[in-house]
Amino acid sequence: MLQQTQVDRVISKYKLFIKRFPTIQHLAKAPLPKLLAVWQSLGYNRRALMLHSCAQIITKEYNGVVPNSPEILKSLPGIGKATAASIRAFAFNKPIPFIETNVRTVFIHEFFNDQSGVTDDQLMPLIEETMDKKNPCKWYSALMDYGTKLKKEFPNPSRKSAHHNKQSRFEGSNRQIRGKVLKLLLENKALSLSQINKHIVSDSNRLQEIVNNLVKEGFITHKNDKFGINSSTF
Repeated sequence: MLQQTQVDRVISKYKLFIKRFPTIQHLAKAPLPKLLAVWQSLGYNRRALMLHSCAQIITKEYNGVVPNSPEILKSLPGIGKATAASIRAFAFNKPIPFIETNVRTVFIHEFFNDQSGVTDDQLMPLIEETMDKKNPCKWYSALMDYGTKLKKEFPNPSRKSAHHNKQSRFEGSNRQIRGKVLKLLLENKALSLSQINKHIVSDSNRLQEIVNNLVKEGFITHKNDKFGINSSTF
């Protein structure tokens, strides 16, 4: 939920999410419309779809227990090297070095404050050397809190990173239209493309491409010229 989304926007959604889906098994069994309804307003709905798929795989193949193995974690939908490492650090308190935006902010501010184009390869040895190996979970939590504080007091130090990417404009973007389509279909059982277009003012060819991609990704189904939220549990 926190990937590319501010903490203040996530807190209330996280509490609601945990209330609705208290265990991995509850999440795995949840129909997609129910999950997307809870996820509404967070954006980047692919995260919800991948989380749903992860829960189903973990329930089916690992008896509902999140695996500790980095290789297994990286094989799950939406989990790469950094996310697998962060899961091991926070869920299992393993001393695994990893970099995320706030960790990057701290080390650039403290060690490369007068430089730009700083690479993660430059940061990683420092992270490995300074990490609290007895309680890495608490250590990373502190780093993230410090990184958040630094961003409020200084021009975002992570902009000095060689890996910094400015988030694209949301207004008028495909991301915004995708969100509107999903919200519309959550509120209506099924709609034709022309009906969707009446509610969402957009170039018809662009909207067709967006809707087709949502079908391919498994968010929605297309039957009898109508589109609707995929109601299966996969």
